[in-house]
Amino acid sequence: MQTSSKAVHLRRKRKADTPMRQFTRWLVNNQTVLAANLIALLFLTHMIFPRLRVHTSKFFTLSYRNPTTGQYNVGPDDLRLVSFLVVLFTGLRAGTMDYVLAPFARSQGLWKKKPVTRFSEQAWLVIVYTVFFPLGAYLYYHSPYYFNMTNIWTHWPGREMPMLLKSYILVQLAFWLQQVIVINIEERRRDHWQMLTHHFITVSLIIGSYRYRHTPVANVILVLMDVSDFFLPLAKCQKYLGYTSICDVTFGAFMLSWFVCRHIFFSMICYSVWAQTPHIMPEGCFRGGVAAAGSALGVPVGPGEVSSLTSTVSTLLPFLGDTTSSKLAFLLEPLLDAEGAICYNPAVKWGFLSLLLFLELIIIVWFFMIVQVAIRVVSGSGADDTRSDDEGDVEDEDEEDYEDEVKQAIGAPLEEEVGVEAIDLKGWERRTGVKRQVSTTTGVSLPGHSDRKELLGRIGCEKQVD
Repeated sequence: MQTSSKAVHLRRKRKADTPMRQFTRWLVNNQTVLAANLIALLFLTHMIFPRLRVHTSKFFTLSYRNPTTGQYNVGPDDLRLVSFLVVLFTGLRAGTMDYVLAPFARSQGLWKKKPVTRFSEQAWLVIVYTVFFPLGAYLYYHSPYYFNMTNIWTHWPGREMPMLLKSYILVQLAFWLQQVIVINIEERRRDHWQMLTHHFITVSLIIGSYRYRHTPVANVILVLMDVSDFFLPLAKCQKYLGYTSICDVTFGAFMLSWFVCRHIFFSMICYSVWAQTPHIMPEGCFRGGVAAAGSALGVPVGPGEVSSLTSTVSTLLPFLGDTTSSKLAFLLEPLLDAEGAICYNPAVKWGFLSLLLFLELIIIVWFFMIVQVAIRVVSGSGADDTRSDDEGDVEDEDEEDYEDEVKQAIGAPLEEEVGVEAIDLKGWERRTGVKRQVSTTTGVSLPGHSDRKELLGRIGCEKQVD
């Protein structure tokens, strides 16, 4: 710093980036181009090399169609479609954020990089769940398990499913896999590990329900989760744009949908797995090319009808008999063989139920934090007034880089002359490591207080002041 009368010359110095940070930043900045090039390469290969079409077509079409029933089975080739959808989601997300949502945010008065990025991220989720929730609700409404809990399980051991249901499950799986990638390459938030755990559990449940032929329960759970996942990003978008009144209403709808869907209906699903599945699903392993015909066509099948159906389209085998070479292989066989044995026994039930209960535990913790936010907001504590100093006053390093890039683009120097009263002393302390002596006569530090204030600032509907 060089001082001259009441002016101060500041020159920012960028911290040296690690190779991994440089690589992830490059990935983030080139998501759209990378996705477009990969997709273009795939379709060019498909068109130019006819002999490869039998392989390339599996990246953008559904596999394992049964021409007799018109239904679809599952198998390893589904991984190709899922990988294509992950790349497609990556490109769509980055392109929509950069060329549609970010310009819209700037047209609404948001200019700094961080608010624009946050708004674009949440608006993208609003778009996604605007598609996911109606589609899932449509499948649920036209299913035999619509408001009938027992029919969620009576389809088993059905191996096939309608085209729309299979597409819905695979698209959801691709979306959540892409979310796992996103939170690891983009700037990490304070709740990174909680979100990563949630995403891994969600991916595990989708894969398990899909490969073990429990797609009906996957459909119901995804619908329950998508309701509140729509309202929360919508409330955040309204918060960033300054629509505080409608944000309060949306946040109220979010809390109501969260409690009803994730703590009442979802708990009913958990109870059904524990109490109803032993009486509805036959214990044993089933092997065959086509599963129970009645359930494949979407017709409920009672427990007493399983033996007659399996005599024609599947084979009921003694549990852990000739179907597996070891006592644990039956857990992996459905993941590797489309026509392999699918089994049900207490180990399968408790494995599935454990994932559901762990997900519910995370949801309960989050709901407790959300209730704290609601209480503080209703009691009159404004979100901006309770934000931590570290988040509100210290400028983000990426924000500095962004401002430097803008200055370089317009030919302005990185040095700037500002008044003494405008010096960001806290930012200077962070960059230099020099600490000022401050009075602590009335200062109180409470453990965990900053985390609660951060959550309040992130969810509260008061307009943020930049």
